Amino acid sequence: MTETPSVEQLETFPNPRPGREFAIEIVCPEFTSVCPKTGQPDFGTITFTYTPGDTCVELKSLKLYLQRFRNQGIFYEQVTNRLLDDFVAACKPVRCKVVSVWTPRGGITTTVTCVHEANERPA
Repeated sequence: MTETPSVEQLETFPNPRPGREFAIEIVCPEFTSVCPKTGQPDFGTITFTYTPGDTCVELKSLKLYLQRFRNQGIFYEQVTNRLLDDFVAACKPVRCKVVSVWTPRGGITTTVTCVHEANERPA
């Protein structure tokens, strides 16, 4: 039985430089999920770019979370939005962008970009 991805899997740690805005980029080049229409595997590169608020995401927990999508039937657009929503829920960044770039299928490439901007910035 394959476990499903859950926001609770994403661990965080305190931002080492609160009060300073800086960007963190995390590139995950081996993301896999399954096309819900064809059942075929989808391969993509997921890039998270975020400005941390009070916390940063812990990378091993992110890796294990992403691996749980391996057997999930989910469209590109849905998975990219889900990744952003879960990431924002876990570490509450000032801003975050998730970009998924998918391996071509049938001569068509797809890139999905989702963005979050916090309403209030930390002091």
